[in-house]
Amino acid sequence: MKCPKCSSLEGRVIDSRLAKEAESIRRRRECLECGYRFTTYEVVEEQDIRVIKADGRYEPFDRNKLSGGIIKACEKRPVRREQIDAMIVSITGDLEKEFEREIPSRAIGEKIMEYLRGLDEVAYVRFASVYRRFKDLDEFEKEIRSLREISA
Repeated sequence: MKCPKCSSLEGRVIDSRLAKEAESIRRRRECLECGYRFTTYEVVEEQDIRVIKADGRYEPFDRNKLSGGIIKACEKRPVRREQIDAMIVSITGDLEKEFEREIPSRAIGEKIMEYLRGLDEVAYVRFASVYRRFKDLDEFEKEIRSLREISA
């Protein structure tokens, strides 16, 4: 594994353990060149899964795209990277259990919102505003009222 700091390929695994629900393996690594320590995750790669877009087009499922949207929603929030990584593993696992080879993009967005709602309400509203394409403050207020009703 290439060191993210110095790009050396010389490293060792310090610790390995199962991540949430045993769907991935978390590995702590150390670069033998510079001593930098970093974490990697090993997951089963599913290559045949496609996303059905709203307009009917298909595109390959991209775990990095999923991750990017969640990270952006959680920016500057008290959410640790490990929480985000665990959420991505859980979301991906749920979707793969529910759908065989084709996942509607709507299902991905709804699943992300379900998990964000339980993790951080501000991140949830941020994601929902982009996912649902809020046009004005009234739509934000409606979503926040809905969130408060669920929390009450």
